[in-house]
Amino acid sequence: MNVHFIAIGGSAMHNLALALHRKSYTVSGSDDEIFEPAKSRLKQQGLLPESIGWFPERIHAGLDAIILGMHAKADNPELLKAKELGLKIYSYPEYLYEQAKDKTRVVIGGSHGKTSITAMILHVLNHVGIETDYMVGAQLEGFDVMVKLSENARYMVFEGDEYLTSALDLRPKFHVYQPHIALISGIAWDHINVFPTFDRYVEQFRIFARMVPYGGSLIYCAEDQNVKEVSDSVGNGVIKLPYTRPDYYISEGITYIKADGKNIPLSIFGHHNMLNLEGARLVCEAMGVDKSSFYDAISSFSGASKRLELVAKSETCTVYKDFAHSPSKLEATINAVKEQFPERKLVACMELHTFSSLNTSFLEQYRLTMDQADIPVIFYSRHALELKRLPFFSTDDVGKAFGRDDIQVFNESEALSQFIKSIKWENANLLMMSSGNFDGIDLKLLSDLILKQRAE
Repeated sequence: MNVHFIAIGGSAMHNLALALHRKSYTVSGSDDEIFEPAKSRLKQQGLLPESIGWFPERIHAGLDAIILGMHAKADNPELLKAKELGLKIYSYPEYLYEQAKDKTRVVIGGSHGKTSITAMILHVLNHVGIETDYMVGAQLEGFDVMVKLSENARYMVFEGDEYLTSALDLRPKFHVYQPHIALISGIAWDHINVFPTFDRYVEQFRIFARMVPYGGSLIYCAEDQNVKEVSDSVGNGVIKLPYTRPDYYISEGITYIKADGKNIPLSIFGHHNMLNLEGARLVCEAMGVDKSSFYDAISSFSGASKRLELVAKSETCTVYKDFAHSPSKLEATINAVKEQFPERKLVACMELHTFSSLNTSFLEQYRLTMDQADIPVIFYSRHALELKRLPFFSTDDVGKAFGRDDIQVFNESEALSQFIKSIKWENANLLMMSSGNFDGIDLKLLSDLILKQRAE
């Protein structure tokens, strides 16, 4: 097969390109910008475009498929050339489905927890020796790629994003995969630029749940009322498997889950991760993994990249980074760290970076989400607002929206760094949460500085 990627540099796109290259496909691609780590990974496999930009001459009749990334616009010159030649054009999700249409498809959906649950499932399946293809939205320990495609695997596990498929296909991505086994972890309004009302957002999950075929399985978090209502709307021919938080306790900074008469130590923590674990267990059982094998495997699961990821620690100070950016993720992550270290002061810093979080009409959704933080901190940059073509707002607007008079708000990264360095880091934890990078702050360097300060 000869395939060409329009916007090959994306996080998901370049991983699919690598996966197809491993299947001995002939892969080419273009993009107008390619950043690390995609740049180095593509270069290592000989897939990095020789020059940056769009080149219609790279599109020819000998191509079996065009794969279109979300970054590419409808007027992309390579896309227009492909249409002119009548080539087969697939979005990223459509091509994944094409690769998995003869497999049992497992799709993990929800406003939060998708990556963690998918990572748990893949960790367990790898541990017990069940071969599976997969697509996950983060780098996982023990897995060198985020997309795996093969001829022999019976299953394919998808992290099912509800965002739009491509510039030509306005369906949510998880509608494309057509699950045999589906999970919904939670529903909390997000992506207001494409789902301007909460009801419209919830409707996408109703459609997803109703895609499960007769005899298929719908696994859902029964602690979330919105999820429960969506699941109740599904017909009787589907096997419904609700889950709630399993019993667990914390001792000397380690979380233990109570299961099968045993106390199993975990490397992960937090109420939300215990829910994620239970959802992953039910999915694995639907795929043939017994309880005992699941718990044996999950004890060594250390998490996915940027999901409560440990950056640095000392005896009395720990620094974590997390991808949390929506209100529900923010609250769950803060609560998890506070629950795990109740005796330590928690400095929780969150960057407003997504379109939703930088929209003043959405900011009110964050009210009270940082209540468990001892020192709540918010950062946003003028540059991010300019890129998303949103109006600038004041630091006072942020404080009012979050409902805390003591919140610290910054819109310059240097000022944020200086504030963090000024804190007394004795018996205190730092939690940095963003889908961005705090305008280039080197978190590892910052962590080393505050730990060194504490030691002195």
